[in-house]
Amino acid sequence: MKKIAVLGSTGSIGTQTLEIVRTNQDIKVTALAAGNNIELLEQQIREFSPKVVAVWKEERAKELKEKIRDLDVKVLCGMDGLLAVAAEPEAEILVTAIVGMIGILPTIEAIRAGKDIALANKETLVTAGHIIIPLAKKMGVSILPVDSEHSAIFQSLQGGQEKALHKILLTASGGPFRGKKREELQNIRVEDALKHPNWAMGRKITIDSSTMVNKGLEVIEAKWLFGVDVDQIQVVVQPQSIIHSMVEYEDGAVIAQLGTPDMKLPIQYALYYPERRFLDTQHLDFWKLNQITFEKPDMINFRGLALAYEAGRKGGNVPTMFMHAGFSHIFNNMLVLFFIGDNLERAVGHIRYFIMYIAGGLLANIAALIYYNIADVNVCCVGASGAIFSVVGALFYIVLVNKGQLEDLSASKLGLFIVMSIYLGLQSATTSNSAHIGGLVAGIILAALIYRKRKGNSV
Repeated sequence: MKKIAVLGSTGSIGTQTLEIVRTNQDIKVTALAAGNNIELLEQQIREFSPKVVAVWKEERAKELKEKIRDLDVKVLCGMDGLLAVAAEPEAEILVTAIVGMIGILPTIEAIRAGKDIALANKETLVTAGHIIIPLAKKMGVSILPVDSEHSAIFQSLQGGQEKALHKILLTASGGPFRGKKREELQNIRVEDALKHPNWAMGRKITIDSSTMVNKGLEVIEAKWLFGVDVDQIQVVVQPQSIIHSMVEYEDGAVIAQLGTPDMKLPIQYALYYPERRFLDTQHLDFWKLNQITFEKPDMINFRGLALAYEAGRKGGNVPTMFMHAGFSHIFNNMLVLFFIGDNLERAVGHIRYFIMYIAGGLLANIAALIYYNIADVNVCCVGASGAIFSVVGALFYIVLVNKGQLEDLSASKLGLFIVMSIYLGLQSATTSNSAHIGGLVAGIILAALIYRKRKGNSV
């Protein structure tokens, strides 16, 4: 009997993992962790009888404890709860199906406890691959990819010829906006972005897929999983999602993994590796398969993929600016950037805007690192808000230089936005105010260095 713990049991990957457990009957669930869906979590507890469960918020933990007071189950909350689930003594494998960088510390805890990792949390490797991979090697722990693309690569490498690997061909469906030009993307809605043509996934990953940012994150993840340079990873659009990825060897041979777009296959492969089990799902019928086509990705209109490649090459703190803790986190950041980012871009030009965004984000991260080191606090920071605050700071400086007005922005409006944003940040225990303030100051300094007001022109 194999024993597992699951982080993110009520999400898409988590529920499918438990479906596999339900079908096979030879896996014991020892621990579960979820976000706020305690109704579904209660059902899972009663069916799978874990010893330990965790939810994020304390009040939800109290509510859950009351619901299952008739059961002998330990209910925990917060990061301490996630760490307890990750290190549950009896579990052999930890399925990390939790969303965001919140999965980093539990993954580290599980590795230190000697548990294999069934990894569905890409943020863990994108932001902390330089920590996770060496630690896993040191502890003799296997990291088994659950993402369909990385699982396909992993399966295609099973011949033991990693040294002869020439290139990874990472496939992408192209998402709901494949083939559309910039002008066609002006009036899209969130509902449009959530309509993935092939896959049923969570909201955050679906949004990221619509912009191909998710594919960029997978490029960085593949770099760490398979020990290659990002330039050895070629993204290929395969709209039918039949070929999940391929590897090309030094002699030109290409080996691919094919299958229907069903996440149960990579999940089950990770849980039972190296054994293969029957999977009761739709199998490919090559007599009915009309075609498999390939396209080059559009890195001009879907700039997130190109930026991810650049971030992967640079390494360090750069990839953290592409990571967010959840749907609301990335939505709020992108909303602010949508309303004010183009003002700065018009004021300084495309190239300078890019430089200020990246440099401001890096300086914001450095400010946060310095603060947390001084405070001796061990945290994981993620998100684009430091870079966005640098945009706000740069705009504030430019507005002041232009006598308090720039297009539709005024010094008073920006000042109020800055004060309210910092105030709201101070009310939240999960907000990195040091990164926000550091980004704001960085933006002001960068604007002072880069921006030059044109004579006789208010921009």
